[in-house]
Amino acid sequence: MAEDKKDGGSVTEIAKAIGQIVDKVPVYEDALQPAAKELGKGLAVVAKAVNAALAPVEGLIWGVDKIKDFVRERVAKKLENVPPGEIQQPKPHIAVPAIEALRYTGAEESLSDLYANLLATSMDKATAYRAHPGFVDIIKNMCPDEAKVMKYLVTAWDFIAIASIHSNIENGGGYNVLHRNVTSLATRAQCEHPGLLSTYLDNLDRLGLIKVDYDQFLTDPKAYEEIESAATVQEILQRISQTPGRKGEIKKGIVKMTDLGSQFGRACILDKEGQPRD
Repeated sequence: MAEDKKDGGSVTEIAKAIGQIVDKVPVYEDALQPAAKELGKGLAVVAKAVNAALAPVEGLIWGVDKIKDFVRERVAKKLENVPPGEIQQPKPHIAVPAIEALRYTGAEESLSDLYANLLATSMDKATAYRAHPGFVDIIKNMCPDEAKVMKYLVTAWDFIAIASIHSNIENGGGYNVLHRNVTSLATRAQCEHPGLLSTYLDNLDRLGLIKVDYDQFLTDPKAYEEIESAATVQEILQRISQTPGRKGEIKKGIVKMTDLGSQFGRACILDKEGQPRD
């Protein structure tokens, strides 16, 4: 105990001293209380706004009954031309995650239709082999606009012209890529946010469904006319030419479907009545 006193008092005494100090410190200084109250009011307003914004989202999360109705109506519609004897129970590793995903994406028609096609494909004995279990996760990683782009690409069955705009340093001194993945694909696919098309293509490429290739280009000279003649493209090229030592160039490329993308299209995008059951 003597040693405790030499150090400034016993542990108990030190604790009491700290308690006395804390008791003398007010939780809020009087000058800060109005500001704290205002902050509390502000947070309450924000909380109400957040609740108001999230309430409709909660309503969009599908319950079991809603999913059952969707499967009965939408999936059954897609299987109406399949003989009843050819309809089978889908594999659980495809059906279960697909149905679970519908809880959150059912309200997005462009995405829910992909799940409906995938379920219908997996329930038809003649086409079940096309239903890859990885397709569920691929759809989860797509936004509605990307689903529209894929639908257009699958139904087009052709290479799509694409280009990037380069600002070249004269005499072979290198270049800067000013704009990537310039194409009219967003308009053709009726995307809600056409300005994000380059990002969409990057993601679909990442998912392995398409390949954006600038090592190849279409030999038909008319294939790139729409891109080259676009007013925005011409404005960019003119602006580059006005910069000393710079020259604009349109680097041509193509968007093509991968084998995985083609299988995804047959399993998740094309309706069953529009393709052979083999």
